Amino acid sequence: MRAGLCEKMKIYRWNILLALRCTLLLLFLLPLLPYTSSHRLESLSSGQPEVPQHLQSFREEIIIGECVSTIHLKLFLLNFTVHPEIASSGWFLSKQYQHLLAFVFALNEIKKNSKLSPNTTLGSHIYENAFNPLRSSQGILDVLFREKPTRVNYDCDRKKKVSYGSFHATMTEKTQFPYLFRMVPNETPQCVGIVHLLKHFGWNWIGLLTSDDDSGENFLQNLIPRLFQSNICIALKENIPTAGIFTESIIILVSIVQKIWISKLNVILLYGDDEYMDGFRAILQYFEIDHRLPIERVWIATSQWDVTSILPRGKFTAKSLNGSLSFALHTNKVPGFQDFIEVINPFQSKIYAIQQFWYSVFFCSLPLYNLYWPHNKNCTGKEKLDSVPGTMFEMGMSVRFNNSAGDEIFFDENGDWAAGYDIVNLVTFPNETFQKIQVGWVISKRIAGEEFTLNRSLLMWNHRFHQNVPRSTCVESCPTGHSKIVQEGKQVCCYNCAQCSEGKIAAETDADQCEKCTEDEYPNQKRDKCIPKSRTYLSYEDPVGAGLASIAALCFVATVIVMGIFATHWNTPIVKANNQSITCVLLSTLLLGFPCSFLFIGQPGTVTCLLRQMLFGIIFCIAVSCILAKTITVVVAFMATKPGNRMRKWVGKRLAMSVIFPCCFIQTGICALWLATSPPFLEFDTHSQTGHIIIQCNEGSDIMFYIVLGYMGLLATISFMVAFLARTLPDSFNEAKLITFSMLEAHLVTLGQSLSA
Repeated sequence: MRAGLCEKMKIYRWNILLALRCTLLLLFLLPLLPYTSSHRLESLSSGQPEVPQHLQSFREEIIIGECVSTIHLKLFLLNFTVHPEIASSGWFLSKQYQHLLAFVFALNEIKKNSKLSPNTTLGSHIYENAFNPLRSSQGILDVLFREKPTRVNYDCDRKKKVSYGSFHATMTEKTQFPYLFRMVPNETPQCVGIVHLLKHFGWNWIGLLTSDDDSGENFLQNLIPRLFQSNICIALKENIPTAGIFTESIIILVSIVQKIWISKLNVILLYGDDEYMDGFRAILQYFEIDHRLPIERVWIATSQWDVTSILPRGKFTAKSLNGSLSFALHTNKVPGFQDFIEVINPFQSKIYAIQQFWYSVFFCSLPLYNLYWPHNKNCTGKEKLDSVPGTMFEMGMSVRFNNSAGDEIFFDENGDWAAGYDIVNLVTFPNETFQKIQVGWVISKRIAGEEFTLNRSLLMWNHRFHQNVPRSTCVESCPTGHSKIVQEGKQVCCYNCAQCSEGKIAAETDADQCEKCTEDEYPNQKRDKCIPKSRTYLSYEDPVGAGLASIAALCFVATVIVMGIFATHWNTPIVKANNQSITCVLLSTLLLGFPCSFLFIGQPGTVTCLLRQMLFGIIFCIAVSCILAKTITVVVAFMATKPGNRMRKWVGKRLAMSVIFPCCFIQTGICALWLATSPPFLEFDTHSQTGHIIIQCNEGSDIMFYIVLGYMGLLATISFMVAFLARTLPDSFNEAKLITFSMLEAHLVTLGQSLSA
C-alpha cells in the first residue's frame, strides 16, 4: 500500500512538474518560431523573382514541374466559420533541399543525354508548396496552363505525374489516377517489415504514435490487423498533431511524453512526415538538452521521417535517438551526383532557393539577398557542404530513380515502384554526429529473394540497455514447460502461464499451447522436452523372468529324471499296472509343456505371439486329458471287478484313447478357429507405464482366449471331480489322491495364465 501511495505521489509531482515545464517550454521554443519573413516566403513560393532564368517556364515541347516542401509554415486552427488563413512565414528545412537538388541534377542529366530526349526541348518549373495542399494544387495548375487562364473542371488525369513522397492509399486507384507513378514503394512491404521486426525480437507490447491525418489513419488500417494476427498488442496509441499549430501541439506532445514515461514502454513506433514529427522532435530536444532527461527508447521510424534532421538552430538529440531503427527507401549511389553537389555555391549556381539553403546550413549572412545572421560573418561561397552536419544535409544522399545507378527499375500494376526498404540502425556520438548502419532489408513479394533479412550482429542499442536486446512485453515470458493462458478482459499479450499437462511439453518460451509427445516419447520432469521411452518386456535379466525360467528348467530336469526311472523299470509289474502307455504320453507332454514357459519370457516376436498360447493350450490339454483318462481307468477297473459288470470290456487302452483323442481334438479345433478369425499379434503398449514401451503379445480375441482357457479349466474340473470320487479306493491304489492334488495345481496354472493375460 505504501508503494502504491509513493507511486501516486510521483505521478502527482510529475503532473505539477509538467505544468511548470509547459510554460518554460513555450519560452524555450520561442527562438524556434517562424523566422522567414512574409516577403521572402512569397518570393520563394511564387517561383518568379528568385527562380533562375533557365528554370523559368517558357514555350518548350516538354515542361516538367516540381512541387517541393523546403519550408514548414505555421498553421492555424480551422473553425470552419471564416476563410482559412495561410501563414507567410515558417521554418526552412535544409535537409528537404536534397530533393530539389536531386531534381535539378536529374534534369541536367536528361538534357545531356540525347538518347533520353532526342529533338526535344526540355523546360521545368519549381514551386514551393510548404506542406500546403492549396499551394500544391496551385502549382500544378500553373504548370498545366502556364500563361493561359485556368479552366474550371479541367481533366488533368492524362497528364503524366510522378510522386516521390506520396503514400496515400487513394493514389493507388488506377481507375482514378491512371497516369500517376510513385517513386516510393507501396506501404505494405513496410508494414510487413515492421511486423517481422517486432516478432524477431519478441516485442509484443509497443507504443504507436502516428500523424493526425488521413495518411496516419490509412497506415493504422494497414498495420493494426497485421499486429493482431501476430499477437502484438498496442499499449499506447496517440496521434501527433502538426507542428505548425504551435501552442496546441506543445500541450498534446507533452502529454504524450508523460504517458510514454509512465508506461515504461521500451519500443515505440513512429509514423509521420516532417510536418508532424518536427514538433515531437522539439519536445525530445527540450527534455534531453535543457533538462538532461533523454527519452531513451527503441524508436522505430517509418520511411516518411528522417530522424536525423533537425529544426533551424536546433540541436540533435543524440541520447534519445541512439540505437533507433528506421525504415528507409532503398537507394544506390548515382555517378556524378557527388561532383554536382561539390561545385554549387550561392553566387554562381542558379538553383531555386540556393541562397536560403546556404544561409541556413552555414549560419552566415548574405547581404546581397537580405539574409542576415546577427553577429555572424558573411558567406564567401567557398564553404564546403561536406562540413555540414548530417542532421542538416547529407552529402551521401542518393537519387531514388536513375538508370545510371544500375538498378532494375519497374512499376507494378498499381503504378508503384516495386522495390523495398532498408532497415537502418542509427548510432550517435556525443559530438552530435551519427552513423547510419544498414542492418537489414524488407523487399516486395514481387521481387525474388527473402522477404525479410536482419543482421543482429551489426545492431547497436541505446546506452540504457547496455547492449542487451531490449524487452518490450506486458508480462514476463512463460518459461519452457508452460503455455500462455489469456486473461479475461485483458489484451492477449497480458497472459498468465500454466504448466503443461501430463504427456505434453513446451520447448520454447511463450508457447501458445503445449505439444503432445509422440507415442514413443514422454516428457521430462520440467516438461520442456520429450525423452525416448525405454522398451521393456519380461526378460531373463528381470528377477521374475529369471525365477520363472529357473523353475521351468528344474521341472524339466525333474521330468527327465522321472522318465529315466520310468524307462528303467519299464517291464516291472508296477509300471505295467500303472497304465504305462498313458503315463508315457503324460510325461512326454509335461516334458514339452515346461519349455513352453520360455515362450513367455524374453522379447516377444510375431512367431512367438502366434505359437505360445496355442502350444500351451494344446499340450496342457493333452496332459489334463491323460490324467483324466488315468483317473477314469482306475475307477472303471474297480467297477469291473464286480461280477457281471459290463465295464470290463472298457478296461485298457481303448478307454484311455477314447478320452484323450476327443478332448485334444476339441481344443485343437478351438485353436484353429482362433488363428483363422483373430490371431494374436505383437503389440507395443505405450500407455500403461510412463517412460516405458511394453513389448507384449496381444491375444487378438479375448473371447477365443478365454474359451481355450475355460476348456482347459473344464477338463481339470472334471478330472478333479472324478479323482475326488476315487479317493476311497484302497491305499495301494492311492494314485487318485495324487491326481486330486495335481488337479489343484492345474487349476492354479489356469488361474495364473488368466491373470497374466
